[in-house]
Amino acid sequence: MSKLRILQLSILALAAVAALVLYLPGVRPERTDVRTVEGAPAIGGAFELVDPQGRTVTDADLKGRYALVFFGFVNCPDICPLTLQTLTQALEMAGPMAEDVQPVFITVDAARDTPETMGAYIANFHPRFLALTGTPEQTKRAADAYRVYFRKAAEQEPGEYMMEHSGFVYFMDRDGDFITHFNSSATAQDIAARIRQETGFKR
Repeated sequence: MSKLRILQLSILALAAVAALVLYLPGVRPERTDVRTVEGAPAIGGAFELVDPQGRTVTDADLKGRYALVFFGFVNCPDICPLTLQTLTQALEMAGPMAEDVQPVFITVDAARDTPETMGAYIANFHPRFLALTGTPEQTKRAADAYRVYFRKAAEQEPGEYMMEHSGFVYFMDRDGDFITHFNSSATAQDIAARIRQETGFKR
């Protein structure tokens, strides 16, 4: 037998052994499964604030309905009113499918945004909007629960300042759990479509 033939037979034998190791039960090595971590971000949680009538509102009051939650402040010159108007349009576009959706506006400027101030401001937007304020400590706890960044900018004059804050709208389910968020580029059509997707077959 030639050396070439011996080499070919050796290669075939090694291939057969490899097949046994890889494919025969009990012989092949145990597979190491790749674990993926699933679950929604930890957004949302306990808060206690007040509405324009001075009534206490907690996170429990939102349970049983979907919620669109946005943090901002009354003296915001652009992002806040634009976002609140976009949410108003989205709720109108979604029509009856938005009846189970509670829009919520929470201030990050507790020092200036009193219940009365919040009530007068939110009247410019969707009639179902719930406007909430509280003490600085209460509003910070609410912002922390939703992972909202905010910071008071330097005062130009006494009492005249801006608030820096993140501008996401959080869409929460009936149990108060996070579904998704919308950034400032989301249109009313985008939000209305997601509202219909979530609520259309669950009434």
